[in-house]
Amino acid sequence: MGYKFNILYLSQYFPPEMGAPSARVFETSRYWIKKGVPVTVLTGFPNHPTGIIPPAYRHKWLMKEVIEGVPVVRTMIFPAANKGFGKRILNYLSFMLSAVMVGGRKVGPVDVVIATSPQFLVGIAGYILSRLKGAQFVFEVRDLWPQSIVELGQLNNRVIIRLLEKIELFLYRKARAIITVSDSSRHIIASRGIPARKIFVIKNGVDLSLFTPGKEMRGLRERLGLKGKFVIAYIGTHGLSHALHNVLWCAKRLKRMPEIQFLFVGEGAEKERLMDQVQHMGLTNVIFIDQISKEELPSYYELADVVLVPLRKLPLFKSVIPSKVFEIMAMAKPIIISVCGEARELVVDKARAGIFVEPENVQQLQEAILKLYRDEGLRKQFGRNGRLFVEKYFDRDQLSEKYLKIIQEKL
Repeated sequence: MGYKFNILYLSQYFPPEMGAPSARVFETSRYWIKKGVPVTVLTGFPNHPTGIIPPAYRHKWLMKEVIEGVPVVRTMIFPAANKGFGKRILNYLSFMLSAVMVGGRKVGPVDVVIATSPQFLVGIAGYILSRLKGAQFVFEVRDLWPQSIVELGQLNNRVIIRLLEKIELFLYRKARAIITVSDSSRHIIASRGIPARKIFVIKNGVDLSLFTPGKEMRGLRERLGLKGKFVIAYIGTHGLSHALHNVLWCAKRLKRMPEIQFLFVGEGAEKERLMDQVQHMGLTNVIFIDQISKEELPSYYELADVVLVPLRKLPLFKSVIPSKVFEIMAMAKPIIISVCGEARELVVDKARAGIFVEPENVQQLQEAILKLYRDEGLRKQFGRNGRLFVEKYFDRDQLSEKYLKIIQEKL
């Protein structure tokens, strides 16, 4: 099928930044380019989650580059670490304004503007650019704002919440199509009076060529002091959402078993506090690693025996499917998932790729770890099930093709 439209894909996050939004936009755009569909990504200068812009991108207001065939326009952004509400709002606002005032002038004619959350100020920028360009507006909703920041306790001003909710509904109504990443989010948006016929679900997927079992870097276990150890890994953002302090309490309970080691890989607002907690608790079975590149990620999954996917016990997260579950399953690793709702259903009931643990339940987490520690056959079965499941349903290329068909249908 031939596709005859130009796409402007607006995302605050893009490689070399890590995370689900960055990976989704990059891998989807790369596939579209290969299919002959003109795509330009409009993004900011990388600074997430540390708030530090890499040397190659510093002291610039605007930059154009091509990453694996994908044309990228970067605009000015106020860098901010993934902590501190005030500075993060400035970070979001700065990208919204620079995308509209600077970035929009540096991209050619477009037929479709796709704006992807997690923060919907990107949606505002996308809508404005769609009007300026005479293009259709597609709103990709990865997180439900402002619901997510309210439930996390980051916003409690009722006036501001009502204003943000009005903006949210405005964007839903103005979008030609709304793309969500979970069935639950689709139902929530439809329940707010948005026609279900314009809401589509394209869940996150995985680059199966990158995330392939057997890709561990030579000598990595030895360098990390993990040779001969049973490794429980958490890889991702160390944020308010993840309740990682409970994992440390579990590590304390298992301290008497030095062959079990906990590995934390990544950055985030809570990392410093977690490292202080390890020191205070006197834990010797916990290792922290700074953020790694996407190319290194499969190697760290490979050395893990079990991978954790925890979130806090909040109603919001019943509609969330952490994107890392697809990477973990692609690497044929067993999952301990502490997320209720749709994520539990996908990993445990459909894929049969792991064990569910009630969020923030340290006792259940300990029991699940010990169960997998003692049962190598179960670990391997979960790993095989997960790999087969994502091969069948969550190949990123297949999902990107589905996305194109939706866009063509709604033009």
